[in-house]
Amino acid sequence: MSWFYLFVAGLFEIAWVVGLKYTDGFTRPLPSIATAVALIASMVLLGLAVRDLPLGTGYAVWTGIGTLGAAAFGVFLFNEPATLMRLACIGLIAAGIVGLKLSSSA
Repeated sequence: MSWFYLFVAGLFEIAWVVGLKYTDGFTRPLPSIATAVALIASMVLLGLAVRDLPLGTGYAVWTGIGTLGAAAFGVFLFNEPATLMRLACIGLIAAGIVGLKLSSSA
């Protein structure tokens, strides 16, 4: 169940990170509220996940999921560059997440 919590926490992290772009510096109320709710949900679920998972593993996977999602949404929503080097580095992050999951005993 901890890995499920961690995965969902990562999805909420993507939501609040992408939401930051829509808050316009927290000057837009609805996107700001949605971003804050996603941030709180992400933290609560991360806290539940690290009850059973090693802290370093949980945090690294959580930030990795957020990084992958933010990079993907950046490319698709905000026209950020998708250069070969950038995609290769994102692939390394994904490989790190998989490696941490495979090496975890929880």
